[in-house]
Amino acid sequence: MPLTGEYEPSTSEWARKQAETFEASNGQKANLLRGVPIIVLTTVGAKSGKLRKTALMRVEHGGRYLVVASKGGAPDEPKWAANMRRQPHVELQDGADKRDYLARELSGAERDEWWPRGTAVWPDYDNYQAKTDRLIAIFLLEPMGE
Repeated sequence: MPLTGEYEPSTSEWARKQAETFEASNGQKANLLRGVPIIVLTTVGAKSGKLRKTALMRVEHGGRYLVVASKGGAPDEPKWAANMRRQPHVELQDGADKRDYLARELSGAERDEWWPRGTAVWPDYDNYQAKTDRLIAIFLLEPMGE
């Protein structure tokens, strides 16, 4: 069941424009970041309850997706991570394909298995981890209803 509610655009102009252009063009435009494919993640705001859209690197394996809460190695994590902890039902758009997923935070052996998949797509994740004292949270998105 698709997420419903009021959409609240990002306060970051470039992030808002990329997500909105990607979505409006069914992934035909604004689909790369520094030459790497992206997806658009929709979460429900943990405090506001509003729909939030974020463009993230496309890390897919076997129909499941990894999203990395790196925020460039900042000391705090992106708000979408807290959104998914509170409401793990999310939507992900990959190109024209938009589906419902269930998010769960990875740890231990699963995290060790998936982290290299993320860095294979975006090697800067290792640099971001080195810049911060926090363990960068990673989430696996699995299709709902399968």
